[in-house]
Amino acid sequence: MTGGSEQHALAVLEYPRVLDRIAGFASSGPGRADVLALRPWRETEAVEAALAVADEMVGLLLRLEQWTPPPIPDAEPLLRKAGVDGAVLDADQLGRVSELLRASRVVRADLRKFSAELPRLAALSELMVRLPDLEARLDRSLDPNGGLSDGASSDLRRIRKSLRSGRSALVRRLERYVSQLPERLQVPDGSVTLRAGRYCVPVRREGMSQVGGIVHDESATHRTLFVEPPEAIEAMNRIAELEREEVREIQRVLRDLTEAVRPQSETLVASLGALAHADSLFARARYALEHGGCRPVVTSDDRTAGSVVYRAVDARHPLLDIAGEPAVPFHLDLESDERVLLISGPNAGGKTVLLKAIGLLSAMSQSGIIPPVGEGTRLPLFRTFHAIIGDEQSIQASLSTFSAQVEGLRQILEEADGNSLVLIDELGGNTDPAEGGALAGAILLRLAAQGGLSVVTTHLGELKDLAAQETSIVNASLQFDTGAMRPTFRLLRDRPGRSYALEIARRLGLPEDILSMAQSRLTGGERRVEALLGELEERAAEVDRLAVEARLAAKRTSETEQVLDETAERLGRREKEIEREARKKVEEYLLSARGAVEEEVERLRHTAASASADPSGAAALDTAVREARAAVEKSLREVRKPGDEQPAPAPPAPGLLVVGDRARSRSLAVEGEVLEIRGEEAVLEAGGLRFTLTVADLEPIGQASRIAMRQPAPPLPDIAPATEIDMRGLRVDEIEAVLSQGLDAAFVNDVPFLRIIHGKGTGALRQEVGRVLAGDTRVRAHRIGGFQEGGSGVTVAEFGNAGD
Repeated sequence: MTGGSEQHALAVLEYPRVLDRIAGFASSGPGRADVLALRPWRETEAVEAALAVADEMVGLLLRLEQWTPPPIPDAEPLLRKAGVDGAVLDADQLGRVSELLRASRVVRADLRKFSAELPRLAALSELMVRLPDLEARLDRSLDPNGGLSDGASSDLRRIRKSLRSGRSALVRRLERYVSQLPERLQVPDGSVTLRAGRYCVPVRREGMSQVGGIVHDESATHRTLFVEPPEAIEAMNRIAELEREEVREIQRVLRDLTEAVRPQSETLVASLGALAHADSLFARARYALEHGGCRPVVTSDDRTAGSVVYRAVDARHPLLDIAGEPAVPFHLDLESDERVLLISGPNAGGKTVLLKAIGLLSAMSQSGIIPPVGEGTRLPLFRTFHAIIGDEQSIQASLSTFSAQVEGLRQILEEADGNSLVLIDELGGNTDPAEGGALAGAILLRLAAQGGLSVVTTHLGELKDLAAQETSIVNASLQFDTGAMRPTFRLLRDRPGRSYALEIARRLGLPEDILSMAQSRLTGGERRVEALLGELEERAAEVDRLAVEARLAAKRTSETEQVLDETAERLGRREKEIEREARKKVEEYLLSARGAVEEEVERLRHTAASASADPSGAAALDTAVREARAAVEKSLREVRKPGDEQPAPAPPAPGLLVVGDRARSRSLAVEGEVLEIRGEEAVLEAGGLRFTLTVADLEPIGQASRIAMRQPAPPLPDIAPATEIDMRGLRVDEIEAVLSQGLDAAFVNDVPFLRIIHGKGTGALRQEVGRVLAGDTRVRAHRIGGFQEGGSGVTVAEFGNAGD
């Protein structure tokens, strides 16, 4: 692809606006420049490396919440100058070198704090030079005002000390001189002043002949002369000589300091580049945290039939939040043989916004920017980007809008291949609909044959029909609320969209007679297509509704059976528990009885021995002892008979869902978004329809199931208590209630710790989790998870009863 084609594609996608937004998070000019220079990589390894180090910077910010790179000076030009033999840097330039050394040392240390968990940042820190001797020498030699300090050299200290004492002595002498002048020669409130670098006293003009000396200046009224008296000339000459000596010493020190910098100039340039890159990563991480981005997988794997090569999860346009518009997330899966996504629907329905979002998300990902997408996003690697969006007519080139589009299409067809992303807005428009539709259909077929991925918007019914016939072309639309006559911006795959032109015009107040006339002028075929699309939507909704009702009935029956089975199993476990407890108590009683029997036997034997009983009585006593012991031991053996094996722990309850989750209905085999939760029931939107299902029937998609919080069946003693709770997908205001239940369950079951998964994201969930834990007296301590525990996406709470 030519550089001009990519530059044009990124420009119409408004990619520079995205970069400018991210650059605003940088802390320095070099960091901002690094962000603004970002462009998509074309090699998988480079993309993965760029995303990995950006993700590590997010991890660093989660560990060091207040971390910001120190000021990084734009020092490359002066470092290039320092590398030239004979060049001398001034004190201000050397101050910027010192600032660079300080920033390099600080950032290097910070990036190496978590080298095991963040190895790429640690590797970047290796490029940041650490020159403590040079940094200390510059700090010692420079003062905060941009000059040299007295400590720059011993000679400079001596010279400046002599200057200070000489000037003070001269000023005192001149002040005495002024005070001794006759009053008629004195100037009211006159004092010693500097004129032309020489110390002077103010004298009235008429008294000059009596004072003598050298006149260096006069007042604006010409009535006062500033005179260097004869008594001050010799002392002033000594001061002037010291000042010249100071200048010579300053030049010598600056030359020596520049000579010390010169051998390190190239190393310092490399260090400056690494610091700018670190600041760029900082800006990208701040953007990702603010927008809730998640690192996608970008791959150039071979395409196999039926495999998903494009998956966008909870994806959003990166600029909508800046404009204050609602950023409705979209979910899109495309398989390897689906090469063209055809988006249709009404004007202002969001088609162009979606088109740009798809392009921007890939461009950002391939530039090493974590885009605003959800976990599980998988994008193909594009080596070329092409886009025709908006009115591209050219007055200078005498091209109409249609001609300009055709010229762009010609270039795309010549350059695009199986590794291209092609984005075309309103294909086939701005010309005769019949011919434009035929031309657009041919172009779609060619793009599908070339491979790659093409996303096209249109109003042409002919193209919607073509997509219905060709497996390589996928129809899609953005949902439209026919009741409110406004778009919802929700992407519906495999459904062409109606234009709703007449309906929208009616809502906007166009006269009814005009609308009636327009309706009558529609061709029979056009009316049939619109009617069929509407009927298709209604029938699809009815079929889905009937299917849902049938599956709900079957599901409820299955749930009833499951509840009965669980109840029976729970009662069985409780029965065995009661039996175990009874056996234990009886065993304790019998052991106590055995001890009492032995004590009584010893007492009787002692009594019999001391009373010289007859032999028959002793024999009877022995027989009674044996029988008593045998009875006790038999009872113990009966109690200690092994019981039945305990049943396996019950499976965990379904994961806890929250509004906004994507979920799959087990009974209906449909996927959608959870719009509402009402107790044990939830409203799921799938395919433009809304289903009311039980929460137990829904399975979260793209995330681990959260901790089971089932109400009907309380946990039993022989079920292992949960030590983990998944909070991902929850809103901040939902955290406290859910986490409190998890803490209750963990604390009651005496588990030593609770692992709370909240993900990395913006850090808002992690902060709320920390707030709740800090206010719970049962929690002894909490910390960010270790590398093997999930890192910054996990918080571990340790209980006060642990280890008691």
